[in-house]
Amino acid sequence: MKMTATWTGGMRFVYASGTGHALVTDAPQENGGGGTASTPMELLILGLIGCTGVDVTSILIKMKEPIEGLTVTAESERAETHPKVFTKIHLKYHVKGAVNIKKLERAIKLSENTYCSASAMLGKTAEITNEYLIEKA
Repeated sequence: MKMTATWTGGMRFVYASGTGHALVTDAPQENGGGGTASTPMELLILGLIGCTGVDVTSILIKMKEPIEGLTVTAESERAETHPKVFTKIHLKYHVKGAVNIKKLERAIKLSENTYCSASAMLGKTAEITNEYLIEKA
């Protein structure tokens, strides 16, 4: 997989993904950037919640569960000293639909422990915890 990051001035970069998609990052103003886009570290957490979100949705659909919606949020903490890795990440799964609790728990466990590459990598430095809420339609 080949990707590129091109500096566009200040602390902004434009990226081209291996699949041909583009996005922009910037540093916060207090770090010399303009604060005009997500930071690269935010992208790591966005990758995690996207990865596990796709997994959980796919698994529930394969289990024939009546999922109508899913929102995954993350709260994270980083080390105070460089390289300031993530040390704690808490994921919240908000599921819409009359999904079976045991099947949802199984889907989350499969994602976080087996399928989600982002979880496997971030879990090397961070304690990843989760909770869920089911909102029946």
